[in-house]
Amino acid sequence: MKERTAKNVHMAWTGEAKAHQRLLAFARKAEEEELPQIAKLFRAVAASQGVHAGRHFKLLEAVSDTQSNLERAFQMEKTVNGVYYPQMIVEAEEDEEKAAALVFSQARDVEGEHVKLYKKALESMMSDEEETNDYWLCTICGHLHNGKPSERCPICNAPPEKFIEID
Repeated sequence: MKERTAKNVHMAWTGEAKAHQRLLAFARKAEEEELPQIAKLFRAVAASQGVHAGRHFKLLEAVSDTQSNLERAFQMEKTVNGVYYPQMIVEAEEDEEKAAALVFSQARDVEGEHVKLYKKALESMMSDEEETNDYWLCTICGHLHNGKPSERCPICNAPPEKFIEID
């Protein structure tokens, strides 16, 4: 793909992925405000934007075989965890933005967990041992728990009822 088109595809992918997430947040707010039809509209358009994002991502040829995808995800998480979030935390603290520093710190900690999960998956894949895990997501900070949690989130202290099972 030529450079200009690749840049445009990447920009389109980024925009569609952001729109997908933004519209899901709008849908949650509409649900809170007891506007189910508007929430449904936001979810429908979000799903459409998700299709667009997926198609753009595929054009970027950013999906490879599973082992390569795991290796890439592992490296990306290590960078986010070890480079980007630490810098964001320092800058938020310098700006006296305590809420942002807390969110960045929690995200950094969760990204560190992702690194471990990817590493474990890679090791399992290389040894041809398939591992079975039931992942539960903390809807507050993004922590992933193996199995239904019975205690508070180790990252943000959310109660077990704030976790949802990931299929």
